[in-house]
Amino acid sequence: MVTIGDVAAAAGVSRSTASYALSGKRTISPEVRAKVAEAVRDLNYTPNAGARALATARTSVIALLGRFLADEFAPAMLQYILGVTNRARELGYDTLLVSEDDGVAALQRISSSRMVDGFVLLNVAENDDRLPVLRNAPQPGALLGLPGDPDGIDVFDLDFPAAGALMVETMHTHGHRELILVSQPLHVIERGGAYVWRLADSARERAAELGVTLHSYFGAASQPEVGRDLNRFLDAHPSATGLLLNNEAAAAALPNVLASRGLKCPEDISVVGRYSDDFARMFSLPYSAVDSAADELGRRAVEALVQRIEQRHSTSPVHIELIRPMIQDRGSLAAPPK
Repeated sequence: MVTIGDVAAAAGVSRSTASYALSGKRTISPEVRAKVAEAVRDLNYTPNAGARALATARTSVIALLGRFLADEFAPAMLQYILGVTNRARELGYDTLLVSEDDGVAALQRISSSRMVDGFVLLNVAENDDRLPVLRNAPQPGALLGLPGDPDGIDVFDLDFPAAGALMVETMHTHGHRELILVSQPLHVIERGGAYVWRLADSARERAAELGVTLHSYFGAASQPEVGRDLNRFLDAHPSATGLLLNNEAAAAALPNVLASRGLKCPEDISVVGRYSDDFARMFSLPYSAVDSAADELGRRAVEALVQRIEQRHSTSPVHIELIRPMIQDRGSLAAPPK
């Protein structure tokens, strides 16, 4: 196994100089740093994680705590995970994915063992029982999702109330006056998925202000149930001319549902959803949608977390960032049929 001594010998410098060139803990001339970097590449040297942790009091590992829940659409969760892991790798950090059901116990165990430098939490609930543990942990954290009480922790999320209002306003601008909103399953709200009711409540409020009739439903999170749900909602409201989808499974199922009913989009019905651009490409979805910005949110959370890790004594204020929603036009919006 290649050691730091081998790197030093190949670069023609002392072991300590090679170590300082890699760690950046002391000023090293650009020429020497370049020689060390060349030796690292030639020898395919990888620093020993344990030795590095002892020397720097850091592990260069981030824990990502999330759960794959049966009533949510797993591919949508993957977009957030990729945003976190890709940006962490770019910044020199590995990611430990923790998906066990007992998030409190997992966070306590990992924090006390000092095996990671910080935490990113997914599936953040309105009253998330992991947050008191995170606030008392010696490591910093960041949340992908806005809880009821975000005190003391950096938060990154889509502005879901603004997204709900924008979806209704966009349909209204195209002339639609009766819409169907399909949200995530009711179970998601019952366990604290506040983003569902934040979007739905704002959509209903804006619809009332604009004189738009909005029929609001919860859809299933998988096939074939969600396909049956969509058919049932469309049967109940044959005069509705627009669909709002805050449910990724419903969006993925909709092309087959519309085809089975002999409906074309946007000639017969207009559609606007809420999901990431990557998700749309994955399922070849032709529907305009508010981009959930999953990748961007993951990247921003990691950047903020790494900054707190590397400036451990910083007193910078807590950062709460809600990304402004934007609709990506894929041609599924038009005036209602006459």
